[in-house]
Amino acid sequence: MKLAVTAGADDPRLQAQADALALRLSLPRVQQPDAAAYVLCCDPAGLQLRQTGKGAPGPLSASFLDGERTWRLHHGGGKGQLIARAIGRHRGARPAVLDATAGLGRDAFVMAGLGCRVTLLERSPVVGALLEDALQQLRQCDDEELAAIGDRMAFCRADALDYLAACEPVDLIYLDPMFPEAGRGGGVRKAMALFRELLEEPADERALLDAALARARYRVVVKRMKKTPAVPGRAPSYQLSGKSTRYDVYALQKYY
Repeated sequence: MKLAVTAGADDPRLQAQADALALRLSLPRVQQPDAAAYVLCCDPAGLQLRQTGKGAPGPLSASFLDGERTWRLHHGGGKGQLIARAIGRHRGARPAVLDATAGLGRDAFVMAGLGCRVTLLERSPVVGALLEDALQQLRQCDDEELAAIGDRMAFCRADALDYLAACEPVDLIYLDPMFPEAGRGGGVRKAMALFRELLEEPADERALLDAALARARYRVVVKRMKKTPAVPGRAPSYQLSGKSTRYDVYALQKYY
């Protein structure tokens, strides 16, 4: 058995949550976590994806309440980061953002922390379940500033190409195609390894960029590794490079 759902404690609420999640995702429901190679675990700390077996890495969650993300928020709020410049926030723009490849929502959280309303698209039911749980925790937390950020984030489980083919124009579309493993931080490497094991191949980058350019009002932003070539096709208007990552900005017209 490759993937199943379990509960991390003998708590009726968590057991019921696991039952409901297994039914919703059409996954086996197990009592023993080692009954599957991977488990979605309804834990007191939130929903986690765990690999089982000897030498398995630690659990993966989409939580927005860990120390790294809250520290970034309370020490500058992301305004000095390249992503703020890439989306135009440093010049006062506050675009509505469609994060068409949301993954675990890390960048969406930063953009929402900068005051943008962000719609997060994710086609994977597994990653979507992690995101929905993390967003619920964020909106219900005691920190009013963090809860307000959660209110600016809306999740939609959808394939990006299908969604872009039917949606109304949106101010800014943000794309972060799945990076190669090399050069990324440990947490990201762990996430990528799990994702490659469990998820479908990422969407065709050129098709995704073309679809985004057809639906964005003001700009499309593509996140890349610093030394990775731009997505084939239309050349970026300009690029913003950091130590390891780069933002390719496709400017379509000036904001407002």
